[in-house]
Amino acid sequence: MRSYPVVIVILLIGFAVMSFNPTYQGMGSENTTVNKGLTDFKIKLEQLKSDVYEFSEDKTSLEDLRKSLADTRNSFKEIEFYVAYHYPEFTKTHLNAAPLFHIEAAGTSAYTLPPEGLQVLDELIFSDEAKEQKEEIKTITDFLYNSYANFYLSSVRNGLSKGNNRTLPLRIELIRIYTLGVTGFDTPGSLNISEEASHALLGIKKYINDDIYFKNYNVQKANHIITETVDYLAKNKDFETFDRIEFYKKYIQPLYQELGSWDGKSDDLKEFSGWNAGNKNFFSSDFLDPYFYTLLKSSENNSALRKLGKEIFYDQKLSENGKMSCATCHLPENGFTDLKAKSPSNVEGKTVLRNSPSLYNAVFAKRFFYDLRAFYLEQQAEHVIYNEDEFNTSYESIIRKIKMKPEYKKAFSKAFKNGKISRENFSKALSSYVASLYSFESDFDKFMRNEKEISEDAKKGYNLFMGKANCATCHFAPHFSGLVPPFFNENESEVLGITKKPINQKPLELDSDKGRINSPVKKENSWIYENSFKTVTVRNIALTKPYFHNGAFNTLEEVLDFYNEGGGEGLGLKIKNQTLPADKLNLTQTEIKQIIAFLNSLTDVSQK
Repeated sequence: MRSYPVVIVILLIGFAVMSFNPTYQGMGSENTTVNKGLTDFKIKLEQLKSDVYEFSEDKTSLEDLRKSLADTRNSFKEIEFYVAYHYPEFTKTHLNAAPLFHIEAAGTSAYTLPPEGLQVLDELIFSDEAKEQKEEIKTITDFLYNSYANFYLSSVRNGLSKGNNRTLPLRIELIRIYTLGVTGFDTPGSLNISEEASHALLGIKKYINDDIYFKNYNVQKANHIITETVDYLAKNKDFETFDRIEFYKKYIQPLYQELGSWDGKSDDLKEFSGWNAGNKNFFSSDFLDPYFYTLLKSSENNSALRKLGKEIFYDQKLSENGKMSCATCHLPENGFTDLKAKSPSNVEGKTVLRNSPSLYNAVFAKRFFYDLRAFYLEQQAEHVIYNEDEFNTSYESIIRKIKMKPEYKKAFSKAFKNGKISRENFSKALSSYVASLYSFESDFDKFMRNEKEISEDAKKGYNLFMGKANCATCHFAPHFSGLVPPFFNENESEVLGITKKPINQKPLELDSDKGRINSPVKKENSWIYENSFKTVTVRNIALTKPYFHNGAFNTLEEVLDFYNEGGGEGLGLKIKNQTLPADKLNLTQTEIKQIIAFLNSLTDVSQK
């Protein structure tokens, strides 16, 4: 259970005490369902605030307060598809933020701010310490009440954002339900996954049956799937036994595909989200658009460019000493890693700072390196090129070497219309090759697409991964990394309290690498990022040992034992800002083996 300082009440100064009693002016009649939903959430939020204050004075029970919060959250879930799509920053920051401190930039400055909203309240009110957290609960509720007051009044006066495509918010909500809802990410205290998913789906159903926009579509099939899904959720409420495979295959994916057949393709999200709106299955290779994550454009890419990029990738002569290439640390036979705790530098007997991550699906990220210091794939390569422990060279030197080789001149002429050997074209070629290293043809992907069977242990392992083991609240499906759904436009880093050695080797000590706090991104020089590292994908994890940024864990069993104990804090080590819950997972050895069976089913090296 995380603690939220009472001093954050200071930040409430300046917020006006709002009245939720305006008359409708700007809200259009075509959004009747959303208008009603916004008003219902207003009413529920008013009641919640009243109940919170009653609770603080011991005038109402914790049970009644929890019921009030559940009613409020359910009301929000019915309009979440609309509000979170059209107002994503407001929603994730003020209405339903994860219960973690965050950085907010303001001009040239940046501020470390406490979390606020429904998720925070869910964790506080459903904790065992709720009665000792009354002031924090009041403060967070006031934050939420005032934030929504401003939003609601603005909506009334100025109207709501609409967008060109009305089904995109609905499909995005299905992604949210599956990746953040049924995993428990969105309900860290109550784990009330089934009820909230039901309300989210009922909100979608009301919308498509009420909004005039959908009169041109046959909504009967969607209505039928939603009705069946809500019925399924009513019968399957237990968090640990909830079957996330059956839920996806029988309900979420058919509805996702049906809504996509209405008008799935759109440019509405192109500049904002990495999700491919034309996709029909979460577990297919086209779920994300690689060109959202790189400076390379789709119109520029071709087979000749990828081939050139591959030649560059393996060319040792481009480094200063002529002995190091990209493949030195990223070998294809090892899932594009090097199987070493820390990768070798260009100096014999010396290593670089951290372990080598896999390049499979590496393009699908908004930030790169364990400390997230690079913002583009091309910038990642730049850091390697100039690093004195790695290539120790410059673009100018590399371009001079390339120009001296006739085979490169020929390859650049074939890959580019202008045939120019330049830094820009060099970067595009390398990006083209790395971006081609997809890994979405694993046994598990094929199973989720109904193309192949997997073992019962792997199936159970996936449900543990998505549920009890709490893995998918950081390694988000379907990429199974820290690329945050449902828009997949930002990367998470986590403070795990990683130890210098596996936990069965004493004495236990925290690793000395401070991680993200020491990155060159100065605005992120905050205590919340001390010991914080990028959450990388677990796809192909069977091939990429040793594990974690320090390469200190040699087996998946060791990794899962660490998580099972609640990370460094759960092991009793002093760490002030761990984002991984310190609670023990209480996984049995059988369950650990099942999770590993699932992880092994994610292996796919079809692209090289």
